[in-house]
Amino acid sequence: MMKYETLEHTADILVKCTGRTVEECFESAAYALFDQMVDVRTIEKAARFRFEIEAEHTEDRLYSFLSELLFLMDSEHVVMSQFKVTFDGPKVMCEAYGETLDLSKHRPRTEIKAITYHMMDVNEKEPSVTVLFDV
Repeated sequence: MMKYETLEHTADILVKCTGRTVEECFESAAYALFDQMVDVRTIEKAARFRFEIEAEHTEDRLYSFLSELLFLMDSEHVVMSQFKVTFDGPKVMCEAYGETLDLSKHRPRTEIKAITYHMMDVNEKEPSVTVLFDV
């Protein structure tokens, strides 16, 4: 189960995502991203999507990973609700499930314009990730 909570922020959406591992925290962050944009409970797992990104620093990996998901939604018009993330050195590999965006089915919530580095934190000991979505 994806775990996240929204934290107090004046203008944008700040989320803290948890899991048993940092990989699970990334999965929870992806879930939070889509859950802020549409009700993920309405998304069917009709199609599989795979991608990978590469970055040296953990915060850069989180930023690039979430930015890629946002790009896929904007360019391919897809929404996703299930994620499996694995790390291999500097690589982040993601397998996700979802479907084509259908505005009659997937009621819009908040438009997220970008992922930001502001207030981003990856806590490998807890583990958790905190990320700010620019709306």
